[in-house]
Amino acid sequence: MGKAIVRLKDIADRTGFSVNTVSLALRQSPRIPAETAQLIREAAEALNYLPNHVAKSLVSRETKTIGLVLTDITNPTLTHVAQAIELALAERGYSTLFATSNNDEAEEKRVIEMFRSRQVDGMLIYPRSHRELDHIRRLRKANYPVVLLVADPDAGIDAVCVDERRGAYRAVRHLIDLGHRRIGIIDGAHRLGNREKQDGYRQALDEAGIAFDPAWLVDPAGHSVVSGYQAMDQLMAAPKRATAVFAANDTLAIGALRWTQKQGLRVPQDVAIIGFDNIEFAEHAATPLSSINYAVAEVTALAVDRLLSLIAASDQLPEPCISLIDPDLIVRESTLAATPA
Repeated sequence: MGKAIVRLKDIADRTGFSVNTVSLALRQSPRIPAETAQLIREAAEALNYLPNHVAKSLVSRETKTIGLVLTDITNPTLTHVAQAIELALAERGYSTLFATSNNDEAEEKRVIEMFRSRQVDGMLIYPRSHRELDHIRRLRKANYPVVLLVADPDAGIDAVCVDERRGAYRAVRHLIDLGHRRIGIIDGAHRLGNREKQDGYRQALDEAGIAFDPAWLVDPAGHSVVSGYQAMDQLMAAPKRATAVFAANDTLAIGALRWTQKQGLRVPQDVAIIGFDNIEFAEHAATPLSSINYAVAEVTALAVDRLLSLIAASDQLPEPCISLIDPDLIVRESTLAATPA
């Protein structure tokens, strides 16, 4: 048998006060004298009393919990975001439940339904696909508070995120301004319909009058350092070797940098490399990496504020709002002027 649950009545019996007085004291009501409240709290602690949040939620219709759905908990940026969101919600009196889809559509749908069954008050979701959102759109249409951490402007769902298209454009424009014309891209997200970074890459090339070469686009088939290493090997095997590389995240960029070290190539003299997210390891790589900054604090603050405002709106949600954060370019040693061809 499980351990018996301590009730308010047990504390009342131990202290000699009424159940109502005990309840008010544990809710820190100013109606209860400080000395009485102290005695009741000491008795509750001695009995190992825990508040019944399930019973409270039945009365208030709030569980004070938020569901957070991520694609990959091993991604350093998403780990940082998760930590920041948990802390921000805790300051507002909310607990956070985590789940990971591992970039699997069926798993993403399952964990969302699991959170709904747990009656979380709302969800923050980093979806595997930025376009395949019907299952999340149905939640929004049913007046369920949900905020995406990536954005399709036409999704019809609230979102707060870094403008990935603008960030990629800024990274590639930086390489072009340095004199590079043969610029590769390591990015596999387009397979899921997440084409923002590739769109920014293509836009920068088009504006500079640089023809796109399909050999310069490599799908790393993953997001790890090893994936970046292997993708760089494939990219640099093209007939016209790239003089600069834009990687869709810093982990891939670090893998690409490792490949250059193994091959005896100098960065940036032989090939320039720039990443995305500005993770801590980028700054401390063997050759410090230039990157596009992912503003974790800003994303977290705006996303939590928006979600809690949706929760407060109750059964009639306002029109969806998408907040795109313009990311900064962080220039380090991995990108300098191109060596004349």
